[in-house]
Amino acid sequence: MLHSILLPMAIGFTIFISGMKLMELALHRLAGPYLQRVLHRSTATPVHGLAVGTATTAFLQSSTAVTVIAIGLVNAGLLTFPRTLGIILGSNIGTCLTTELIGLSLNKLSVPLLLLALAGWLATVLLNELGIWPRTRSLRLLETIRSSAVALGGFSLLLAGMAMMQAIGPAVQESPMFGWFLEKSTSSLWWGLAAGAVLTAIVHSSAAVIGIIMGFAAIGAMPLELGVAVVLGANIGTCATALLASFSGSKPGQYVAWSHTILNAGGALLFMPFLGELSAASGWFAHSPASQIAHAQTIFNILSSLIALPFCYLPVFRKLPV
Repeated sequence: MLHSILLPMAIGFTIFISGMKLMELALHRLAGPYLQRVLHRSTATPVHGLAVGTATTAFLQSSTAVTVIAIGLVNAGLLTFPRTLGIILGSNIGTCLTTELIGLSLNKLSVPLLLLALAGWLATVLLNELGIWPRTRSLRLLETIRSSAVALGGFSLLLAGMAMMQAIGPAVQESPMFGWFLEKSTSSLWWGLAAGAVLTAIVHSSAAVIGIIMGFAAIGAMPLELGVAVVLGANIGTCATALLASFSGSKPGQYVAWSHTILNAGGALLFMPFLGELSAASGWFAHSPASQIAHAQTIFNILSSLIALPFCYLPVFRKLPV
């Protein structure tokens, strides 16, 4: 079990998280100078906040990062809590881009993308160090190319780590613990919800957990409805990081984290009785079980955000301390 499951899982997860953090840092470097200004100026209404939250999360590839940034802005007094409501809704939609990309089965492109990223990064280093890049020209373009190359390299590592984690699917399928979990889940899909929430809270990455589930679904190791239940649970577990980040902050900052938690937990509880319908709807445009899991995540997050959007206009939120 150690050599067939735990060791490959640990290595694959390390590569996946390293790639995700590398990509997140590079993209944050690209958007950092403009992100706070955009969030401050473009969140006058929840609808505006939803649009901005979706775009920034799709760019940064991390709903947790956007939520933590929003908490930081609220703690610093640069943003009021009501203005973050739309950002939270949008962040849930924007984060679906990662799982949708994984669902395209791009794992075979990890090595070519990594080589391309290395070539781009080395080119910018040589141009800068050798003085080939004209000094009269702004270096901002060079930095943009370098950060883009690093982001592409992070994405390639993400794909490589996902491929390693998904490769252990057959070994996991034969393990006694996985058999016990499937047996319990046949009596109640709530086991899947709980497993997704706990695993995501531990590893701090819903994309990693959902990606593994997509791998299991691809080889037929996990029933589709159970996989969707794990996805709903992963959306609850991803709130753990934001809650931890808010504990030492102000009351409005804590409201941001709790709003994120209520949205995800409430959405998951609302959709649990309709797992069959959600699974069927996700299959309308899917070309594989893995992409069906990704589509279920996207449909769930879009519908949850749209259902919650009208509540963001309630006067009670304007009365909260800011």
